[in-house]
Amino acid sequence: MLLDIVTYPAPLLAISSEPVCEITGEIRALAADMFETMYASRGVGLAAPQVGRPLRILVMDAGQKDKQPAPRVFVNPVLVLLGDEIVSEQEGCLSVPLNYRADVLRSSSVFLRARDLDGNDIAQELSGFSAIVLQHEADHLDGLLFIDHISRLRRTLYDSKVKKWLTSKNDA
Repeated sequence: MLLDIVTYPAPLLAISSEPVCEITGEIRALAADMFETMYASRGVGLAAPQVGRPLRILVMDAGQKDKQPAPRVFVNPVLVLLGDEIVSEQEGCLSVPLNYRADVLRSSSVFLRARDLDGNDIAQELSGFSAIVLQHEADHLDGLLFIDHISRLRRTLYDSKVKKWLTSKNDA
């Protein structure tokens, strides 16, 4: 089932998500719906807060970039940033309106601890595009958006555009 994507400046996007205590049928269904929503929106990752669920679960498919699907679900992910700081060029987000994109500094690799939908522990290092997608989505679980990583000036300019867009949207 397609889910509605929550967009900035919705307050839900700025809060930390709650851990998933038990992997239930409802959590598995949420993950399936998140994949469907992500693919329909042409995204490569989606976190539960982006669909109105403040839970620590995210889905991603970094393989889509190279047309080699590799769907992954991570429950209660914890990241340790590794490697050099690199520029994630023209990062965007399904929850950031106006198709806004910006360069963001990210770590070139991460060590991930999480669980899968079967409750199995995951402990692995990811690098490159997969690491960038994972950092972006994990930020959502902590109430952060990629626009929280840009300069104050760029953020102020973007916020002005959003305010104008919301005003014109509400006037229509």
